[in-house]
Amino acid sequence: MKKTALSLLALFVHIAIQAQNFDVIPLGIYGGEQEDNLSAYLVGAPKDSAFLCLDAGTINTGIRKAIQLKSLNGTEETVLKDQIKGYFISHGHLDHVSGLIINSPADSKKNIFAIAPVLQILQNHYFITDTWINFADQGQKPMLGKYHYNELQNGAEIPAENTPFFITGYELSHVNPYKSSAALVRKDDHYLLYLGDTGSDRIEKSDRLNILWDRIAALIKKGQLNTILIEVSFPNSQPENLLFGHLTPNLLLEELSRLKEKTGQKNLENLHIVVTHRKPTKDNPEIIKKELLQNNPLKVHYIFPEQGKKISLP
Repeated sequence: MKKTALSLLALFVHIAIQAQNFDVIPLGIYGGEQEDNLSAYLVGAPKDSAFLCLDAGTINTGIRKAIQLKSLNGTEETVLKDQIKGYFISHGHLDHVSGLIINSPADSKKNIFAIAPVLQILQNHYFITDTWINFADQGQKPMLGKYHYNELQNGAEIPAENTPFFITGYELSHVNPYKSSAALVRKDDHYLLYLGDTGSDRIEKSDRLNILWDRIAALIKKGQLNTILIEVSFPNSQPENLLFGHLTPNLLLEELSRLKEKTGQKNLENLHIVVTHRKPTKDNPEIIKKELLQNNPLKVHYIFPEQGKKISLP
């Protein structure tokens, strides 16, 4: 009996330790329409106020909501200027960058991390005089130099300065040949994977997800990667020729089944899948949730984020 109690205590301690690696605070969760709730996720370490922002569709409203829910401490100004230390931008679509652009006059100096095609979009289309002004340190003159561009080379890790994190970028296909990207975020020997918008390899006629699954399979098998944030934009009723580079519940299962071939079923069970970028049209978010939960043969743990509500992850 005593051994059993000790074993249970050890298990609880193990679970508690597991839960202390990442905090994710959604500043925005949807993939369009609701301009005050678009893709943006703060990732931080527990009890640390240094955050990396994964995409930046909605910033200010999300910060206010998170403060109201006690997910963040401080004022809107101090969170924006002092606690958000940098941005990873997965691709150039407005629902992933508009918050960054609109809030740039009130922001402080920090880093932007992105693959080369995304940096080119920011330089050539957004941070220019005709649409805004250049708050970055490259591109059209005059350059205000508030943001420093950090180019992510596919598969190469770089530090996210002023945070405990390191970032590795991977290209994704979002209506081939348009490029989106994923960020593999490392803290010590623990990882979290965030994917921007992506279609399935089969429909995109691409191998981008397969390459990414190859890279992360060993991390999952070792228990070092327990969380993936990935989009499911449409319900299964959406015709495949009208997906516009996005996933449905069935297509996510198709891709996770390919990942399972590399990791084994047991290693995928209870993997945390944070479902991002649901299109908020009509009752689509609830339909997507229902379809994912009703067809889950891989036994992954689906999480449906809420704006401003902190998610503690292993």
